[in-house]
Amino acid sequence: MNVTSSLALTLPELILSVGSLALLMIAAYAGDRATRTISWGAVGLLAAAALSLAGPAGHGGLAFDGLYHADRFAAFAKLLIFIAAAVSVIIAPTFFAHGGSLRAEYPILILLSSVGMGMMASAADLLTLYVGLELQSLAAYVLASFMRRDTRSAEAGLKYFVLGALASGILLYGISLVYGFTGTTQFEGIATAMTDELSTGELFGLVFVFAGIAFKISAVPFHMWTPDVYEGAPTPVTAFFASAPKVAAMALMIRVAVEAMGPATDAWRQIVIFSALASTILGGVAAINQSNIKRLLAYSSINNVGFALFGLAAGTQDGVAATLTYMAVYIAMTLGSFLCVLQMRDAAGEPVETIASLSGLSRTRPALAAAMAIFMFSLAGIPPLFGFWPKFLVFDALVGIGLWPLAMIGIATSVIGAYYYLKIVKTMYFDEPAVAYAPMQSRLEGGLIALSAIAVSPLGYLAIGPLAIASGAAARSLF
Repeated sequence: MNVTSSLALTLPELILSVGSLALLMIAAYAGDRATRTISWGAVGLLAAAALSLAGPAGHGGLAFDGLYHADRFAAFAKLLIFIAAAVSVIIAPTFFAHGGSLRAEYPILILLSSVGMGMMASAADLLTLYVGLELQSLAAYVLASFMRRDTRSAEAGLKYFVLGALASGILLYGISLVYGFTGTTQFEGIATAMTDELSTGELFGLVFVFAGIAFKISAVPFHMWTPDVYEGAPTPVTAFFASAPKVAAMALMIRVAVEAMGPATDAWRQIVIFSALASTILGGVAAINQSNIKRLLAYSSINNVGFALFGLAAGTQDGVAATLTYMAVYIAMTLGSFLCVLQMRDAAGEPVETIASLSGLSRTRPALAAAMAIFMFSLAGIPPLFGFWPKFLVFDALVGIGLWPLAMIGIATSVIGAYYYLKIVKTMYFDEPAVAYAPMQSRLEGGLIALSAIAVSPLGYLAIGPLAIASGAAARSLF
């Protein structure tokens, strides 16, 4: 395949890379005065990148001699990534307006991070995997500490950087082991080498690679950074961390597990099962006594990653399709929840993050309380809300291969998580009203909340057919 054809397959990343450099030049000359223009330009670039997936970039095959894979699986993941990134850009101006600290670099960093996430989803080689992951991470470190004068934000950025560097070192060591014992970094060659009996060196490499990727999806036991970073980072950045990078890292883990290490399924399945169980249990138990809504949602994300991993643990096409469906619904639930958190402001416009401040919200802001209740019930997986459906799919995939005891444990752990979700609903509807929040400042945010609430309401079941077709086609491209 010539260079021109390869470039056509990487069109989404090219659009975002060239566009972000152009916006960076505008920021350099116009300064922060052009922030709003740059933000909408970034949203336009993300939309253009998403539209480009309809062409060869969505199903064209291998590019650059097997380094990059443009298939339906990557297209599915990238579409979710670009949507989450666009929402994270749109909601930032209102949040930063009070403090006046939004800079023109914010949407550009989101774009550069999206380039890395796109490469992660399309990686067909361990080197592409590492470059994409580092590009995403470097932008994320800056975003976490974006509010430079806020001690919590600076602390979040430092913790994320130190622990992220450790995880990158673990991943790189695993990559070196896999290369040393298989003789190749390409996923296809690794799969061929692992067809025979797995050697001790290959097994160690597999463990380190999965450990490094597990950090990026904040799966237990590599979750320790998540609550502190989610609490300290600006809320739009936290919404971004909880959505787009989660999808990219999950897509990367699925591709490595199925394409590169498919013959060693029995080996990596044990790792995934342990991480899934530990994530659902810890994510459920540790969130119970939280008083900060962002920390609670951090443990909620750990809990939901555990459920998504149940689908991967099945190791089948149906299991992968279930995980992709789970991530699609998870994006809607998570973004909706953080959009509601953005509305938690006192009369002076300062953000309020305590769960106690939600007391009696149903009487002071009934529409906001109803939306938050929908997201909480959906995250808990309570029917008839749409959050129940992806949980059913991942458990069904486990039962399909005979892992019904694991499915039963997963169902039991979902009950633990339901406790703290229902606790928030109880606080909003049955406790005495606290001080009322300031009125909603952005109709656009109100529209996004309504759209997210509709997506995870019982009306979301109307999307089962299209979502099943899309996730099924994405999963088939890996097998």
